[in-house]
Amino acid sequence: MAKLILTHEVTGLGTAGDVVEVKNGYARNYLLPRGYALTWSKGGEKQVESIKAARAARAHASIEAAQAQAGALSAKPVTLTVKAGQSGRLFGTVKAVDVAKAVEAAGLGAIDKRMVELPTHIKSVGKYTATVRLHDDVSAVIDLNVVAG
Repeated sequence: MAKLILTHEVTGLGTAGDVVEVKNGYARNYLLPRGYALTWSKGGEKQVESIKAARAARAHASIEAAQAQAGALSAKPVTLTVKAGQSGRLFGTVKAVDVAKAVEAAGLGAIDKRMVELPTHIKSVGKYTATVRLHDDVSAVIDLNVVAG
């Protein structure tokens, strides 16, 4: 087992600044090469403090602010204009970064792409939903209209 300090949020494992134990292959082949984690050391406690401070700075100041943004996101559908063929199939897929950019372009505030969860791969035009985790206790459901452009 390898003991690591997460530098990014990893779904199902933890958030940035958490110290976790994972199997050696998962650490060596996935987490470390992608920069999602650092190897744990006794001197790494300072890194944990700085990572948690940076995460707190990016997080919403309060639950009330997160709930206000969640209300705004849930109230208005977001339109994504993408390239598509005549049958409605997209050239590529809609990713979390595309959703984050569309939310910001719609004037609903900036959200982090790592907080956007898409339930399925979006490969055709239509109506979809996405979930955005704004705070540990606050999530918002966004209605997405994917249209050909």
